Amino acid sequence: METKLSNYFFCSFIVLAALVFSFNANASLPEFSDLVKENGPSVVNISTTQKKVHNRFMPKGWNIPNMPEGHPFEDFFNRFFDGQGGEREYKSKSLGSGFIISEDGYILTNNHVVDGADEILVRLSDRREYEAKIIGGDEKSDVAVLKIEENNLPAVVIGKSSDLEVGEWVLAIGSPFGFEWSATQGIVSAKGRSLPRDNYVPFIQTDVAINPGNSGGPLFNLDGEVVGINAQIYTRSGGYSGLSFSIPIELAMDVVDQIRNNGKVSRGWLGVLIQEVTYELSESFGMEKPYGAAVLQVVKDSPADKAGIQIGDVIIKYNDVTVERSGALPPMVGRTKVGTEVDVVIIRQGEKKTLEVRIEELEGGESEEDVAKKRSGVEKTIGLSLRNMTAEEKKKRKEGDYGVVVAEVGKGAGSNAGIKAGDIIKMINNKTVYSIKEAVEMLSDIDKGDVVPVLIERRGTPMFLAIKAE
Repeated sequence: METKLSNYFFCSFIVLAALVFSFNANASLPEFSDLVKENGPSVVNISTTQKKVHNRFMPKGWNIPNMPEGHPFEDFFNRFFDGQGGEREYKSKSLGSGFIISEDGYILTNNHVVDGADEILVRLSDRREYEAKIIGGDEKSDVAVLKIEENNLPAVVIGKSSDLEVGEWVLAIGSPFGFEWSATQGIVSAKGRSLPRDNYVPFIQTDVAINPGNSGGPLFNLDGEVVGINAQIYTRSGGYSGLSFSIPIELAMDVVDQIRNNGKVSRGWLGVLIQEVTYELSESFGMEKPYGAAVLQVVKDSPADKAGIQIGDVIIKYNDVTVERSGALPPMVGRTKVGTEVDVVIIRQGEKKTLEVRIEELEGGESEEDVAKKRSGVEKTIGLSLRNMTAEEKKKRKEGDYGVVVAEVGKGAGSNAGIKAGDIIKMINNKTVYSIKEAVEMLSDIDKGDVVPVLIERRGTPMFLAIKAE
């Protein structure tokens, strides 16, 4: 009897504990309904129209002239091609989202939502519709500013993405697949994500369900403040896969201010090529742990060069902010006001040094990496980025001062042959290589399908590789 009573009380205790745990778990979940009610009216639906021309029945690039009067095929072409050689005009439409940032009708969205649009229609939550004009857009940050002619509009409250913590709840409102004012929630998965071809945006990664049509919509924190613009998803199917990326609101508002005040966006320029610091590299640099950005190349007469930054330095702090990964540095530099003097902390041969750098303006339309490569004499061929050896590199080599260095390896014949970044190309098809110009000419002269020997040096060891021209 005692055993049965003990089992009974034990089971009751377990059930009670489960109920208490369940209650506490449910009690800790956030409530989003008020947030959606308060902020939904500030979110807008954006539809764009772009006029395009194509030849409906003809292969791309073909065009049939108007038939002369009385031509045997005049009636045929007039009937099927409107007498215009098959050219037909059509309208391409797309959907996106945005949000009101001021009561007088300024709206923030993604640049890719409105880029190239001939007509932009903004629809409010109360079903009012307005034609919008583009005040300005910035391709690098993917931010665009629109304006509609209306006043007393419900504007969002701008927050700080820098205050976000990984694991914090966030909410998105937008128009996925055209389903207007849809709300989805999730948590911040990571901060400061660097994505390919987006060097100037330290993205906020979330697991909020974002789909086509959400682009340009706001990301809210639980205080109802906008902390980001929903911009991209990682997907292999075209739909949501659990990885969504948002532009930090501070970066976006900086772009807005520059567009409204100056009509363009200016970015800071340092003048270096950099790479990630691996565990092995950190040991070779005399570092306690892997972090920072290793300097591969310094552009002559650039801000970095003038400040004394050298190849082999590791930039670990920029303007009092720690550089955790190499991808974090370009956004820091890009947001720095031109002419500002900043402290850059480096590690050189195991010792820390602080250098003062005066930031200059980045050339328009290019990235820090593009400008650095162009001014450093880096050229691309067969998927390889090549540069000449520095004087310091020449001194260290026992095999003479000839050859070119492989700075980067992309897709192409070079990668297929097994060439890696850091290799020194010494000979191509039994001819000695003394400069980038010679290397590019030799590789360009290889006929498609031909295979030629290439002598490289890797970590001091020479070896032949076979390159097949594609």
